[in-house]
Amino acid sequence: MPEHAPAHLTPRERAETLAAAKALDVAKRHRHAIVIGSDTIVEVDGHILGKPVDTGDARRILGILSGKRHTVVTAVSVCDSETGRTLTRSIETAVYMKKISEEEIAAYVASGEPLDKAGAYGIQARGAVFVDRIEGDHFAVVGLPVGPLADMLKEFGISIWQR
Repeated sequence: MPEHAPAHLTPRERAETLAAAKALDVAKRHRHAIVIGSDTIVEVDGHILGKPVDTGDARRILGILSGKRHTVVTAVSVCDSETGRTLTRSIETAVYMKKISEEEIAAYVASGEPLDKAGAYGIQARGAVFVDRIEGDHFAVVGLPVGPLADMLKEFGISIWQR
């Protein structure tokens, strides 16, 4: 599914719109299912940084984030395909990046890891070494805020503790 949202939306609105669209898209194809959709947006200095289109773009994005604070907005949407009931929530987390040298950026980009990640880094893998600290939900930066998701699933009668 193409990930497009109107340009006038805030990062939070954009993430929520895309997460809901993903869940609804899958729900249309699966009857009697609870479907989860998620989307992550990286915003710095009023600009949204998506997934890099190539290695040069990944280097550019990492250069922008180097030594700066940015915001990661992750939205999660839960949809009941039978009833159409949908809940969508978003989490904002502040991420503070260390200053990253050109050599570190080049080596990281050569690993291939940043090429499919919003903001061109994965906090759950090697990209974690560039993060000085975060304020908020670590799992939201990874791309799936598991605590809020568990709370949302409860609203659909699903407990993560069920066998």
